[in-house]
Amino acid sequence: MSKPFLPFAMPDIGDDEIAEVVDTLRSGWVTTGPKAKRFEADFAAFLGDASLHCIAVNSATAGLHLALEALGIGPGDEVITTTHTFTATAEVVRYLGADVKLVDIDPATLNIDPRLIEAAVTPKTKAIIPVHYGGLAADMPAILALAQRRGLAVVEDAAHALPTTSGGRLVGTLASDAAVFSFYANKTITTGEGGMLVTRDAALAKRAQVMRLHGMSRDAFDRFTAQVPSWYYEIVAPGFKYNLTDIAAAIGLQQLKKAHAFAQRRTQIAQRFNAAFARLPVLTAPEPPAGELHAWHLYPLRLRDDAPVGRDALIERLFARGIGCSVHYIPLHQQPYWRERYGLTAAMFPHSQRVYERQLSLPIYTRMSDADVERVIDAVRGALGGGA
Repeated sequence: MSKPFLPFAMPDIGDDEIAEVVDTLRSGWVTTGPKAKRFEADFAAFLGDASLHCIAVNSATAGLHLALEALGIGPGDEVITTTHTFTATAEVVRYLGADVKLVDIDPATLNIDPRLIEAAVTPKTKAIIPVHYGGLAADMPAILALAQRRGLAVVEDAAHALPTTSGGRLVGTLASDAAVFSFYANKTITTGEGGMLVTRDAALAKRAQVMRLHGMSRDAFDRFTAQVPSWYYEIVAPGFKYNLTDIAAAIGLQQLKKAHAFAQRRTQIAQRFNAAFARLPVLTAPEPPAGELHAWHLYPLRLRDDAPVGRDALIERLFARGIGCSVHYIPLHQQPYWRERYGLTAAMFPHSQRVYERQLSLPIYTRMSDADVERVIDAVRGALGGGA
């Protein structure tokens, strides 16, 4: 390999983030403290809605768990989500003793199909978790209308969706009960590990704030400031350990300032890919409706039936050319736990299954140079017999 390997993903961390972290370390506040609070406030300001409660947590998984717990999801309940997602979306339902109903995707958008949600609703159904796959908004008008009609809660898995819009509004400001963002290392902004639960529901927010730190009536920051008596707290519920540290929040404070610029760069890369692959035997990534923002967390490329190689062989050829790639996702109906618990088969999810068999994710991140983008294009063309 004559050129360095181009990884599938890489965080874009600069001097601003490093300086903010150093300032945090020097301050003495390394766990949840003033910078976590600032990050929450800045996140609400980024979304542009003063009525929002933003609750910083140590992962999006934690945020989804807290949201469902606050909504009272428990044994005997069912929650509907898509099979075409990472296991975290569904596993939080099982944490609470409830059951998951998985449905297929719309092959045009790769997002959950609202018509299949409707068909899956039973008297036990209490909530829907739509996933904004790859940064493209799910059909939220249809999902929210269905939820209102059937009396269901909606918790958006927005792990990929910063900044994404639906109906001209940023995900996080829609009429759902909650939206949960991820700041994992490969997401559109990062804190290393972390997430944000966003809601307008004051009662949900209060419950999540208590439960994210052991069920304490006061969090660590409040207890160790100058309030009197600063030592006193009460345990009001058996909570969790889901708080975000100030070290992580410090990174997030600077990353958030760059979120729109990051999104613009990923959009440029996606547009270049779509143009470059238009004549190849592939389906390029679904684009957003006119006027909407796509966060472009992922760039999924699907092979058509007339492609000269299969998905696995294409991945091997790209790796041989020094290009990292991945698959999003091995759907839940293919995973032993979910398959065996609910008796799932591939035939039950034909669209997700076909996407899984034919699709891979290409690198799309802000540290890629124009030359890196062209390397990916040349490698894909060469691997599919289209030149280079």
